[in-house]
Amino acid sequence: MQGEESDAVESVRRGECDGQHLANADRELLVFVEQLTLRPSETHREDIDRLRSCGWSDPQIAEAVYVTALFAFFNRVADAFGLQEPNFH
Repeated sequence: MQGEESDAVESVRRGECDGQHLANADRELLVFVEQLTLRPSETHREDIDRLRSCGWSDPQIAEAVYVTALFAFFNRVADAFGLQEPNFH
């Protein structure tokens, strides 16, 4: 959300990562993160290479992987203890 246009933030919030409001590099990163979240065993070197070709550096890609893994961890802990998602609206 930091530094992005409100239309881009709203698109991501709705899960519409293929929208016109996102730069190609951002869209590719979100596609990668979704794959890593839903189908981690399908993640291959070619996926990392695609991110590199979009301009993402190895440290940035690593950070995306770490953040994705941390959120998966937090969500599983919250689910295990029956914690409810807060309503920020």
